[in-house]
Amino acid sequence: MPRLLKRAALIFLLVAGLAALGTPGGAAPAMDGFQDARQLMVARQLQRRDITDPRVLVAMGAVPRHRFVPPALASQAYGDHPLPIGDGQTISQPYIVALMTQWAEVQPGNKVLEVGTGSGYQAAILAELTDQVYSIEIRPDLARQAAARLQELGYGRVQIRSGDGYLGWPDAAPFDAIVVTAAAPRIPPPLAAQLKEGGRLVIPVGSQDWGQTLVRLRKVKGNLVEEVSLPVRFVPLVRPPALQATPGMPPPPSDEPPPAPLAPKP
Repeated sequence: MPRLLKRAALIFLLVAGLAALGTPGGAAPAMDGFQDARQLMVARQLQRRDITDPRVLVAMGAVPRHRFVPPALASQAYGDHPLPIGDGQTISQPYIVALMTQWAEVQPGNKVLEVGTGSGYQAAILAELTDQVYSIEIRPDLARQAAARLQELGYGRVQIRSGDGYLGWPDAAPFDAIVVTAAAPRIPPPLAAQLKEGGRLVIPVGSQDWGQTLVRLRKVKGNLVEEVSLPVRFVPLVRPPALQATPGMPPPPSDEPPPAPLAPKP
């Protein structure tokens, strides 16, 4: 048997076996005609790179990604690239979703916040790892569609809210992990404040003009310590119009807490 097929067969058995045992917040394994495409995605796009967490590999092989893209793009859902989902938003390529999930180090029972629900795909992946997932989407239509889709697919425990993700979800804080799926010009202070001691914040920082970096920051003694980073390109983190500065004018006043101190890498 060719080497690639052997690896694909092994990961298929791994995913099928572990998925049969069930996961903390996940739905039943999808049997929908795309199973082979999902396992090849895991073997070729994830294992060949640096995705090594078995639970993340299982989650990526279980969630029906094609249900989170427009029907006309379902045949492209397992390709190694992002896809548009409407309203100028995208679903990230599978590798980036898996990488951010792996960096978040989500364990059963962890409370996780996602900023930028989009189609709901990242939230579904997180829900395969824990039963406490909160997700915020600023666009009400996308939030409603994602909530309905997640409910239909068996991820009804994911809590969806439409609102300003920059401000986080204070009444559900603190969080063990926060995953931000859009690029912010700087670390949002409210998110830093809502992270538990020892918690992980995975976020792309920067702009489309000046470049973006995906970083994982861990809260250590109240400081955010950068641990790993990777150049990336994400859509920008959108804020309500009233909080966006007019060109050439300073931003409106804010009662946010000051930014959390950043500690150098150890």
